[in-house]
Amino acid sequence: MSSTYRPTTETDARQRPGRWLALSVLVLAVLLVAVDATVLGLATPFLSEDLKPSGTQLLWIGDIYSFVIAGLLVSMGSLGDRIGRKKLLLTGAVAFGAVSVINAYATSPEMMIVARALLGVAGATLMPSTLALIRNIFHDPRERSVAIGIWGAAASAGAAVGP
Repeated sequence: MSSTYRPTTETDARQRPGRWLALSVLVLAVLLVAVDATVLGLATPFLSEDLKPSGTQLLWIGDIYSFVIAGLLVSMGSLGDRIGRKKLLLTGAVAFGAVSVINAYATSPEMMIVARALLGVAGATLMPSTLALIRNIFHDPRERSVAIGIWGAAASAGAAVGP
């Protein structure tokens, strides 16, 4: 090992002064993904009134998002390794925003199901990208532990805030 390399918190602080700001952006992304997993809890009566879905359609509207995210997390993590985590995060964030607008203005149960599935694909790009970027940004194990704890707390808070 070279004598010029000293892995210290002070070195990281000088090299990456905006890492906590970067963490806040990553935490916001994971918060939004978690919110969308539970946001339909209280909206279901209004959704039923507006779109008039069948019982099966209503179940798909509520569940497809989580199914797609769960099914694609590992694949999207691998895709992030191949094309770049930052690129995947930015692409996923743009897609997440665009598909959220489609969800908000869905005019039929079928449109809502497809839009929620696409939202799940976009969400699946965000989750592993945010965590991998935290690993790349925080080199000090103590700071990394704090950052991952904040990330996890934001995901939990998003799931709780959704309803």
